[in-house]
Amino acid sequence: MKTIYGNQTLLASLGNMALRKRSPQSIIFCGDKGCGKKTIAAYYAAQLMCSDLTETGAPCGKCRNCKLVFSGTHPDITYVPTSGKSETYSVKTIRAVKQDAFVRPNNNSDIKVYIMADCQNLSQEVQNTMLKIIEEPPEYCCFIFTAVNRYEFLPTILSRCVTFSVMPCTEQEAAAALAEESDFSPDEIRRAVGCFHGNIGLCTQYVVDEGLRKKVDLTKRLADSIIRKDEYRLNADVYSIGSGKDDLRTVMSMLDNLMRDCAVLSEMSEPKLTGCCHDAAKRLAGTISPGQASSIHYAARDAWNAIERNVSAPVVMAALCADIISIIS
Repeated sequence: MKTIYGNQTLLASLGNMALRKRSPQSIIFCGDKGCGKKTIAAYYAAQLMCSDLTETGAPCGKCRNCKLVFSGTHPDITYVPTSGKSETYSVKTIRAVKQDAFVRPNNNSDIKVYIMADCQNLSQEVQNTMLKIIEEPPEYCCFIFTAVNRYEFLPTILSRCVTFSVMPCTEQEAAAALAEESDFSPDEIRRAVGCFHGNIGLCTQYVVDEGLRKKVDLTKRLADSIIRKDEYRLNADVYSIGSGKDDLRTVMSMLDNLMRDCAVLSEMSEPKLTGCCHDAAKRLAGTISPGQASSIHYAARDAWNAIERNVSAPVVMAALCADIISIIS
C-alpha cells in the first residue's frame, strides 16, 4: 500500500467513520492538482472493501480486496472514463453508470465503487443525471469524486455528498516521499520541492516532465515582464502558452501563486511562500503593491472564468495582459 504523506486529520476522519460503519456513500475529495486526491480516493475505496481494517480504521493493505484495489484490478471498482476533447464526463456515460449500479456485485466485497476523477467542466445536464443516482443509491453502491474545487459541483450535488479537502504535505514530507519512491537525485528533489513545495504530484512531474519545467520558466518570464511593465513581452510570453486549457490553467495558477506570495511578502516578515519562484515573488514585492497583486489575481480569475465559458483563449489572454499593464501603470 502506497504511503500517504500528510493529511493525517483527513485519514483519521475516514478511519473513524469506517470503524463506526458510517462511511458516506457519496464523497468528494478536492484540492490542487498533484496533492494526492486520486491516491486518497483509492485509499478510501480500499477502506470500503477491506476485510480486515486496522484498529485505526485504515485498510490493512494485505487482504485480497486491498491488493486488488491497490493494483487497480478489483472487479467491483469502476474508474468511470471521460470522453471527448475536453476529457470530461458525458450524459451517456453517467446513464451507463446508473444502469450498472443496479446490478448487484457478485464478488466477496458485497459493495460496488465508482470513482470519477478530475470532475471539472461538468455540464448542468451531466450533474443532474448524476444527481438521480446519488440521491437514492443502492445500499451496496458508493461514489467517489475528485475535483480541484468543490464549487465545480452544483449545490444539489454538494448537499448529498461529504466533502473533504486534500492538502499538500510539508516540504520535508515531500522530499522524503520523492527520495523513497523514486531514484531522483538530491539536487533534482531540492529543485522540485523549491518550486512546488509539499505538492508531491507536481514535484514528481517537475523532475520527469520537461513541459512543466518550461511552464515554470515561462511563469518567471511573465513576472519579469510585469516588473518591467513590458506589455509587448508579456503578450508574447502569454501567446506562447497556446490555447490548451490544461496549459493555461497550470501557468495561470502558478502566476496567481506568485501574486499571492508578492502580497504576503509586503505584509509579513517571514511568510510561508507557495509559488514556484521565491526570487521572482520577492522582486515583484519590491515593484508592485499588495493591492495591485490582488487586482491581478482577480483579473486572472475573471479571465479563467471566461475561458471556461469557451470564450476565445487568445482574445481573453490578450485582454488580461492589457488589464495587468493597466493595473501596474
